[in-house]
Amino acid sequence: MSITESPIKVLFVGESWIKHTIHMKGFDQFHSTEYEEGAGYFLSCMDEAGFDVTYVRGHEISLRFPRSAEELDAFDVVVISDIGSNSFLLPDETFLRSEKSPNRLELVADFVKRGGGFLMIGGYLSFTGIDGKGRYGMSPLAAPLPVALLPHDDRIERSEGVGVEVCAPDHPVLGDTPADWPELLGYNRLIAKPDATVVATAGKDPMLVVGEYGQGRTAAFASDLAPHWAPQEFLDWPHYAGLWAAILTWTAQA
Repeated sequence: MSITESPIKVLFVGESWIKHTIHMKGFDQFHSTEYEEGAGYFLSCMDEAGFDVTYVRGHEISLRFPRSAEELDAFDVVVISDIGSNSFLLPDETFLRSEKSPNRLELVADFVKRGGGFLMIGGYLSFTGIDGKGRYGMSPLAAPLPVALLPHDDRIERSEGVGVEVCAPDHPVLGDTPADWPELLGYNRLIAKPDATVVATAGKDPMLVVGEYGQGRTAAFASDLAPHWAPQEFLDWPHYAGLWAAILTWTAQA
């Protein structure tokens, strides 16, 4: 898929992390710190497809994520992937200095209600997340999401692989994506809302769910866009880029 006119403007948030490692070598030990990003291939695919993507990394949210409706309106779609709600709800001025600040997730919910697009992609800190730390079910995004969230750790780990069944093959959110998907290695367990459309499943659980909220469109993809839940076979799949481009295009109502 290629977009040649008026590129869709995407605000992509998350998919970055910092690791602190303790190295034990006999009697001695030392520490090291590594910074990593998981969305590189996804972002390069969307860039090649013609999308205008602004990337806000996890540690940049307090400083760079929009603080007003006017700033959000510069985009067509907001994508949140593997970053918990606390990163939006506890900016530096509030957490460190006890100062009031805009509720950025409320801004996103209002953005969708007014016609914007919103996509959440699965991960350890998406939806409810590991140990319940994602906490989006307790946030303003619980309303626009096309899925209800579990009140506890929602991860389903499938180390043996789990197949995806496309149950709405003609839905435009899929574009030209075929029904034969590579297996995935896990996902967040979601519950489709009654007025939402389940496009694909993993067993009995929703994998791709879409819906509407106010004048906007929303989508939930229960698994990952990169390892570990999305194995290399998924990234090498010839339809990887086309699937994400179709989801973003549909969500943006473009």
